Amino acid sequence: MSDKICVDEVTTFDKTKLKKTDTEEKNTLPTKETIDQEKKS
Repeated sequence: MSDKICVDEVTTFDKTKLKKTDTEEKNTLPTKETIDQEKKS
């Protein structure tokens, strides 16, 4: 019974009420040069 309620909520969800967000990458991977420089230290 509770599964039916969840399915109904998903099918009736209004995507137009969502706000647009801009994603930005916070943790970038180090470059090969940075890794080589740290290995030498």
